[in-house]
Amino acid sequence: MEVVTVTQKNGSDETYEVIVVGGGAAGLSAALTLGRARRRTLVVDAGEPRNAPAAHMQGYLTRDGMSPAEFLARGREEIASYGVDLVRDRAVAVTRGERGFAVGLAGGRTVYARRLVVTTGLKDELPQVPGVAERFGRDVVHCPFCHGWEVRDERFGVLAAGPMSVHQALMVTGWSKDVTLFLHTVDESELSDQDLRRLAAAQVKVVPGEVAGLVVEDDRITGVRLTDGTVHSRSVVFVAPRALPRTALLESLGVELAETPFGAYPVVDPTGLTSVPGVYTAGNAMGFAEQVVHAVSGGYRAASAIVGDLIMSDLDATLED
Repeated sequence: MEVVTVTQKNGSDETYEVIVVGGGAAGLSAALTLGRARRRTLVVDAGEPRNAPAAHMQGYLTRDGMSPAEFLARGREEIASYGVDLVRDRAVAVTRGERGFAVGLAGGRTVYARRLVVTTGLKDELPQVPGVAERFGRDVVHCPFCHGWEVRDERFGVLAAGPMSVHQALMVTGWSKDVTLFLHTVDESELSDQDLRRLAAAQVKVVPGEVAGLVVEDDRITGVRLTDGTVHSRSVVFVAPRALPRTALLESLGVELAETPFGAYPVVDPTGLTSVPGVYTAGNAMGFAEQVVHAVSGGYRAASAIVGDLIMSDLDATLED
């Protein structure tokens, strides 16, 4: 267990006002706001950011093109400057009791807090096609808003993984007019008449048949090979990973979840407050399409709400005395 930042303050070193579980963009943003509000805060970071395979991130004003690793490193430096503690460990259990929320860490430590922010994100489960996992984040990508500009006008292939793959194939035509949809394990009969008309209007070529793997030459994708042996020349492949939200901690507290086409996510108010008082969430822990810029905003909103909640709670407690 690596302790990145240790800042001793008044009170037990195991007790905080807020614990943030997850050290990605959402968690660090929440921690920065809490630190600036002079709230004793701990970030528990397992070090598994969703965008780790990507060499750069896009669409974030003034940070366009920055590597995710550099972005997080800078964020950790910023929260440390405000006295926020960060521990390299994994939160494996959480309960609610007299001392507030008790968070058990894999390293054996138990830490406590009055409020909890869960920003544990999600995991992308990729199609089991040889070459996809190895190339993911390079010339196998999933989001045109994240990577479309960098691969513009290339020969796109879209690997179908379900009904949303037609939507993905149509969307990426904004970045290239040479798009082929490989149906893979999707039967052509599953496509609606509207799907087929739209694909034809967008001049997307539809190829039935299961994909056996990607053809890679000189460390670049050059084609998509079907199980019948035919190879279709392509240089970029879009996939739609299956989202696996990391909601185990939230579920253990009884947080209400809602099913979506991309998994079950917590029901939250505009600040990220879940159905359990004192428990907030932000980033991909609350939704599939939370990009870095959204995650940062969500962390800020949750932290701001927590600061107000703590101030009012303390005042009310004083009045009761």
